[in-house]
Amino acid sequence: MSRFMPLARSVLSSPAWFVPFDEYALRVRAAGVTARLDRWDDGIWVPQDTLAVRTPSGALAYPALGRRAEPLVAQPVRHRARFSAPGYEPLYPADDQPFDADVTGVEFLVYPNNDDHPPAVRTEPRVVRMLPGAGFPYPPGTRTVQGVVVDAATGAPAVNVLVEAEGQTSLEAEPWHERTLSDIRGAFRLSLRWEGEKTGGGTTGQPLVETFRLRATQRPGRTGSLVVRAPEELGRRQVIEIREQ
Repeated sequence: MSRFMPLARSVLSSPAWFVPFDEYALRVRAAGVTARLDRWDDGIWVPQDTLAVRTPSGALAYPALGRRAEPLVAQPVRHRARFSAPGYEPLYPADDQPFDADVTGVEFLVYPNNDDHPPAVRTEPRVVRMLPGAGFPYPPGTRTVQGVVVDAATGAPAVNVLVEAEGQTSLEAEPWHERTLSDIRGAFRLSLRWEGEKTGGGTTGQPLVETFRLRATQRPGRTGSLVVRAPEELGRRQVIEIREQ
């Protein structure tokens, strides 16, 4: 069951606004998404019972968070929001920030407020991209590549690693970009809906082969890569090794 509450009253202000975005379907997706809120307290994250409110536009807000009888004498408090949805993995770093697998939520400050004293800082909606996970129910016939991301030195599964492939279509030269995140087992499954680099086929007498270059990022400077050729290698379990670059 979703932990979100329907909008029961006007949302005048909120210390944070989140817009879950389904990156596979390319649309805002709030239904079916679960949010969990934590408060930073004495060096640890403490789970909170505060529920998010879903606005008519699909944003998720916390309008009651930070309410104080005397907000002018209180200090801002650090919070974190974490998201989940069946088949999806949340991408937490903002679009303008480098990826880091250690970022496990969206952090924000909650400034004390009340009806007479609104929050000291005005907030803007923050997009949270929901990427198809290893268990995402792709439509029948969707071409995918799957495997595991591991530490090159130890062989241990690498969790929450960003796995990407990109290229451009051969006719329209339109860029495409597919990405996913590895799960707690290091497993990933990435769709390849668009064209790879083509060789052979036509009058060459050679079978048509499409090449896809997968890139895995755990954090800046710690990455891995792999070349996959379709169709013969798509049924294999691929292994991407992560190492310092």
